[in-house]
Amino acid sequence: MTSGIDWRAKLSAWARLMRLDRPIGIWLLLWPTLWALWFAADGRPDPGILAVFVAGVVVMRSAGCVINDFADRRFDPHVARTRTRPLATGEATPGEALALFGLLLLVAFGLVRLLDARVLPLALVAAVLATVYPFTKRFTHLPQVVLGAAFSMSIPMAFAAQAGSVPRLAWLLFVTNLLWTVAYDTEYAMADREDDLRIGVKSTAILFGEADRAVIAALQGLTLLGLALAGRLSGRGLAYWMGLLVAAGLFFHQQYRIRHREPQAAFQAFLENHWVGAAVFAGLLLDML
Repeated sequence: MTSGIDWRAKLSAWARLMRLDRPIGIWLLLWPTLWALWFAADGRPDPGILAVFVAGVVVMRSAGCVINDFADRRFDPHVARTRTRPLATGEATPGEALALFGLLLLVAFGLVRLLDARVLPLALVAAVLATVYPFTKRFTHLPQVVLGAAFSMSIPMAFAAQAGSVPRLAWLLFVTNLLWTVAYDTEYAMADREDDLRIGVKSTAILFGEADRAVIAALQGLTLLGLALAGRLSGRGLAYWMGLLVAAGLFFHQQYRIRHREPQAAFQAFLENHWVGAAVFAGLLLDML
């Protein structure tokens, strides 16, 4: 006797619930994590620690997507870009989402236990931020700031694991990455602005209004400034500065993309931030080699 459950379809739905088919979020979380590990280890991170953090990035980004879709399950069917998500279509249930979220948190906790004990309290803060972020869209126009903090917690965690301390450089990178995250997630929110206004979801794209492009440009400029200060503090050389120059060029291109505030163009600008993170890491890697 069979249970009547199509397990292939169910596993596919769970994978899409974790957004494994759309790895952009993994990259956006991974690049600053790698920046931090390379800065903390002066270019020679411990292979075991590196492996734990790479796995942790995948697990926590997946967990964040699951709890986000659980929180937005009543909104997503009314937004053009999200109406095919598994909870919106009924391919997965809210109970399954919560069970999957809990399982992913357990896996993340197991990974953290492989690291220095000083990482654990930082990891708990990261987990809380990732959990509450989706619900802040109902109460504040600044959920992107909460997301930025969640996406930046891997930086002090990396320093604590690799160097055994969290110096000023780590917190400078934390703030820098938070600013960058607000910039690119505002571009992401620009793609949904009309739908969000209609259904009552708040975002920085709505808050900034006609000033959105100017604020994004300012945040991108501050991101470059923060990375420049990090380079100066750590004595980085020409290759690092070339990486920042490439990142600056990509920011200019994003501004060109969003000049008419078209939703699809804003989403494409958001996706380009993968290459911003890659350019900074490539410069850092080459410089340290």
